[in-house]
Amino acid sequence: QVQLVESGGGLVQAGGSLRLSCAASGRTFSSYAMGWFRQAPGKEREFVAAISWSGDSTHYVNSVKGRFTISRDGTKNTVYLQMNSLKPEDTAVYYCAATHWSVTTMRSRYDYWGQGTQVTVSS
Repeated sequence: QVQLVESGGGLVQAGGSLRLSCAASGRTFSSYAMGWFRQAPGKEREFVAAISWSGDSTHYVNSVKGRFTISRDGTKNTVYLQMNSLKPEDTAVYYCAATHWSVTTMRSRYDYWGQGTQVTVSS
């Protein structure tokens, strides 16, 4: 089965940056798209960013546009989320996910999920 493992989370001051990584292992498919979601305490899991299997199409939630960048390294089966100008409201557990669908923001269309990595942004 496919396993996704996030890394790179931690504590950062407001205005700082973090780069999250998600490494895939086990069986993988060349046609999958990847996404990042996040969940803060007491809130629903929300879409953050997604990228197509080829890397030629990306999508972001409005609140992170201009600050976050999603990318992928097909050779290493790894997806990244570069987070700049972080705000306290970005604090959440961040999850990466994979789907056989084309790039999508819908949580229900993702087939595989990582365990999550904590991102905490202080004032």
